[in-house]
Amino acid sequence: MTTYETKDSFNKPAKIISVIFHPLFMPVYALLIIFSAPALFGYLPIQVKKLLVLIILVNNVLLPLSLLPFFRHWNIISSWTIDSRRERVFPLAMTTILYSVTAFILYGFPIPVFLKSFILATCFVSLLVTIINFWWKISLHSAGAGALIAIVIILSFKMNSPLVWYLISSVIA
Repeated sequence: MTTYETKDSFNKPAKIISVIFHPLFMPVYALLIIFSAPALFGYLPIQVKKLLVLIILVNNVLLPLSLLPFFRHWNIISSWTIDSRRERVFPLAMTTILYSVTAFILYGFPIPVFLKSFILATCFVSLLVTIINFWWKISLHSAGAGALIAIVIILSFKMNSPLVWYLISSVIA
């Protein structure tokens, strides 16, 4: 096996993992973790949970991803991976706006304050990452994973129960 083949055999699984744990998916994963805490949110009807996941999935995953072809067409980004710090600014700003819209929508729902705070915190992290990106190329995967770990820790405190398995799976993510 040549060096190129070895490198390629490692790149493909890394790319797959990178896509599965893309920062855009982290709020959906966090919401699923939140809903799996039956002591806190077991009383919420399944229809409400599905609607919340759908709203976050559409507004914060599908819409940002659907904007990428337009950004590419208008030369806002030069590649799908958006490696350049400068090219990240506009997509990050748009994502932050979409998170803000989601927060605004969810604040009108009769849902627990914790869930409203969660989406507001997600919006704040997105804004913070966007601002930091003006000076440094911050790791978006690390920011997303850090937010996911924070949710698990907060749930652990709220439930007075160590959510070790959730924490381990979050760290692996």
